[in-house]
Amino acid sequence: MMCAGPTQHRGSLFPFQCFLLGALVFLLSATSSEACGEPPKFETMQLTGQSKPLYEVSEQVHYECKPGYKRNPSFDTSSTCGADSTWSSLSNAACSKKTCPVLPDPVNGQVNVLNGSLEFGTYVEFVCNEGFYLIGKQILRCKLKGLNVVWSGDLPQCEKILCEPPPQIENGKYTPEEKEVFEYYEVATYTCNPNPGSDKFSLIGQSQIHCSGHGQWSSDPPQCKVVKCPYPVIENGRQISGFGSKYYYNAMVTFECLKGFYLHGSDLVVCGRNSAWEPPIPTCSTEASPTNTKQPSNAESATFTTTPITSQKSRPNEGSLTCEDLDEWILALIFITLLELQ
Repeated sequence: MMCAGPTQHRGSLFPFQCFLLGALVFLLSATSSEACGEPPKFETMQLTGQSKPLYEVSEQVHYECKPGYKRNPSFDTSSTCGADSTWSSLSNAACSKKTCPVLPDPVNGQVNVLNGSLEFGTYVEFVCNEGFYLIGKQILRCKLKGLNVVWSGDLPQCEKILCEPPPQIENGKYTPEEKEVFEYYEVATYTCNPNPGSDKFSLIGQSQIHCSGHGQWSSDPPQCKVVKCPYPVIENGRQISGFGSKYYYNAMVTFECLKGFYLHGSDLVVCGRNSAWEPPIPTCSTEASPTNTKQPSNAESATFTTTPITSQKSRPNEGSLTCEDLDEWILALIFITLLELQ
């Protein structure tokens, strides 16, 4: 802003206004160079009062610990505005995290400190010994409650693992059947009853199960039922093991083909739970399959090749010598001979 002189604006107030404006600018510049801005902020502390945009030299501000933190008397919590317009330094260590009380190990269990300390914001985990299960929260957190810190729940308990008796099954029973409660890893053994008919009952599944968790058994109970597979017959082949008049659950039979025939399928089959051979009974044929084939291995068997020999038409330029190639070689030799005779 340009101020007009007295010769330009006689009786004008412009020179006086310019003087006031210059003085104001000077004062503001002097004030700003000798004042501090807003106080610094800390992770662990907060100001005790309201913050101002400007502070005079030598003016002090005071801090207090944030909720969840406690005072460390070895460090100062007041900062002063210096003549260089900077605040005196403070340390975050003036306040440290509060710690939750030490938790005892539960009976038949233990507590694990997950973060290496019990400070505000950390976690602990409870684990029961083998044969016991946890009642309550497995994980607790050291959390803020008002100005103090507390655990996020009550101390859990470890109780003994027990199971009710396992299920009864049709055509069978378990032992010991007189027990009303089974303890951890205690075993119940199933057996099938005698069948009044001509075929016996087979036990399908695991004969022994154990109490693996509170109210939990290691597997479902087995079944007792008649499993009987049809008599194994293979055309152009014969059975070589597993002979019997009847074939019940898990009976195993092996086969081989007669002379001149190839086996298609598995030479070993098992009587499955659905009264069917698993895998299906193989077949014997004179044709060899690219995979899963077996030739007769007995002394009377003849030797056959599984891959027939077929004539193949030779291709040019694949290691074969044609008549044209011979003609070219002969002409070349004649030409070289004539050159040597000259």
